[in-house]
Amino acid sequence: MLFKAIKTPGLAHLSYIVGAGGQAAVIDPRRDCAIYAEMAHAQGLEITHIFETHRNEDLISGAGILSRMTGASVYHGPNPAGDVRYAQTACEGDSFDIGQLRIEVIETPGHTLDHLAFALYDTAYGKGAVGVFTGDALFVGDVGRTDFYPDRREEVAGLLYDSLHKLLALGDQAMIWPAHGAGSVCGSGMAEREFSTIGHERANNPRLGLADREAFIAAKVAEHHYQPPYFRTMERLNLEGGAPVAPVLRPKALSLAELRDCGADHLIDLREPMAYASGHLEAAMCLPTGMISAFAGWFIEEGQSIALIASETDQLETATRHLARIGYDKVLGGYTGVVPAAAQGLNMVRTPMIATEEVEERLAAADPNWTLLDVRDADEREAGAIDGSQHIYVGELAERWRELDPARHYTLMCASGMRASVAAGWLSARGFRHLDIYLGSMGAWKSVQA
Repeated sequence: MLFKAIKTPGLAHLSYIVGAGGQAAVIDPRRDCAIYAEMAHAQGLEITHIFETHRNEDLISGAGILSRMTGASVYHGPNPAGDVRYAQTACEGDSFDIGQLRIEVIETPGHTLDHLAFALYDTAYGKGAVGVFTGDALFVGDVGRTDFYPDRREEVAGLLYDSLHKLLALGDQAMIWPAHGAGSVCGSGMAEREFSTIGHERANNPRLGLADREAFIAAKVAEHHYQPPYFRTMERLNLEGGAPVAPVLRPKALSLAELRDCGADHLIDLREPMAYASGHLEAAMCLPTGMISAFAGWFIEEGQSIALIASETDQLETATRHLARIGYDKVLGGYTGVVPAAAQGLNMVRTPMIATEEVEERLAAADPNWTLLDVRDADEREAGAIDGSQHIYVGELAERWRELDPARHYTLMCASGMRASVAAGWLSARGFRHLDIYLGSMGAWKSVQA
């Protein structure tokens, strides 16, 4: 018998493969999906079923691709947005046998209207579900966001409440296997653990502890979530079916001359913020490899071309894979060697880092030509902000940078300085030259003010 969770770094996406009796099923596969076929083959299993908990917003599904690869049937919930072209519709009460395992379908709308959960039973031990694949309905420590239907906010929050109680009815013994873990944009309060049970969540999950349905709805409606523009692209592709990824996700190596002449819509510097700040190529934005999944979808439009800049070739391959999982395939190539470029006399742009003492001095001086720009999210800002600072969420700078004055001096801040570096890099690539970054940002400010 096979049970394996596969985590996708960056997206904090969790998919699963289960198998018995020569058959295997995959739940919520990612786009680069050869890994599932390889796992099944290694165990002597044939993938016969592919289940999707919902139409994902934050990544391209690999369900249709894996189906073409293996011949397995794909099952998806009833979808008001239209038929998922590569899938059959599964509904409440449907069940599927995978050897001695049985998967039963539970309709769990709320996060999305097509959402399903899949309860797993072992027919050799028939008393209760072993566990349930909860998708984005129930996480470890949190529940799914319900902001995708803004005109029906109360209704969909109520649907999620009802769906969660259907899951709770499976019994405290049942394990939960969600589609995302901590760090995903699909929830903000997830635990670092990626395993739990219905009983543990019943006792510890804050959203499940709310007194009644109305309190739950009020809490969900009051939440604030951001929706990067690329979500709409993911939704469309996950209705149509995404194309397979390239067999080799290693970008072409570019010389400095080729980098300068490639005509890419975006130059992305993958190095860590301190390296970027110490010197970067003009027009290059700062997007460290580990932040691509969270922020590329804010700044890069569908179909735009990309050239990558890194300190080592492994960064290029990892970044290309992250980009492919969210639909950015037009990577023209990658360049390594920023220091040699400087040695050749190429103009480098620096972004200074400043400390708390200097921020305090600037605030006290009230310079009319200086702004402390806080790029944290709205919830962080509400929990505590520096008096005199201005707020624009880092992702929203993709459009709202036009509200800012390139002649003005901006100090970028976030919680630590990481997102501030991304924001400064975007502004630098737009021609802003009077920029610096508050190193340590809110964390440093709190430690000094304590």
